[in-house]
Amino acid sequence: MTIDAQALLPIAGQAVSIAAEIIRTRAPGVVTSKGDRDMATEVDYAVERAVREFLAQETPEIGFLGEEEGVAHSGDGLLWALDPVDGTANFLHGIPLCGASLGLVDNNMSILGVIDLPFLDLRYSAAEGAGAHANGTHIQVSDVLDLETAIVALGDYAVGDNAHERNRPRLALTQELAARVQRVRMFGSAVIDLAWVADGRIDANIMLSNKPWDTAAGVIIAREAGAAVVDLDGSPHTMTSHATIAAGPGLVADLVQLISESLLTKGFGR
Repeated sequence: MTIDAQALLPIAGQAVSIAAEIIRTRAPGVVTSKGDRDMATEVDYAVERAVREFLAQETPEIGFLGEEEGVAHSGDGLLWALDPVDGTANFLHGIPLCGASLGLVDNNMSILGVIDLPFLDLRYSAAEGAGAHANGTHIQVSDVLDLETAIVALGDYAVGDNAHERNRPRLALTQELAARVQRVRMFGSAVIDLAWVADGRIDANIMLSNKPWDTAAGVIIAREAGAAVVDLDGSPHTMTSHATIAAGPGLVADLVQLISESLLTKGFGR
């Protein structure tokens, strides 16, 4: 299917406005356990169902994937990917670092994204070839070139099955970054990490994971703001990548090398 991503931005914006209003006005409600230290609130489910219903009416030819209830229907190579509340733990504890994220994926590549952070009054958006914007204003990545002057955000540590083993490389990487970069930050929200790389608020983001609902919107927003978004080996990021690394083009090569050296010297990735 041939698609004009920019033409779908208004629809994506309306969908995310529905999500943001629910997040902003409703209490978390009943919490459902999804596994060890992983949970979803009533709001997560309410947002996903409302957005799914809206998009089914507006774009019935496009597939839909939500974090909480999976694939609702398949499309012709196109897929909406929704994280209804990214940063659910933050939301549940009244920490304002959370938001709704809707991306459009075409054959495993992000082509459109909208992220709304309702408690921070920030809306990020981008479509392939149209640049990235925050509250309607064009944004771009920072021009930091040296790791020593970079603020780098890390994705959350793992929870759930085999979390101890999955966190070993994350902890090794944290140790190496703490010795090399200006500051390490962990915001607890993948979409904030990617959006703030795009906005130049931080200089890089590393997630040793890649879930479509977490990354579909943020990856295209970061790319359209001038970031390089890559996998662990430095190859271009897709929805099938193993990790998600975003940084300004002058910083990404050194960052990929640091990650590689850190994990290899600690016995990971061999």
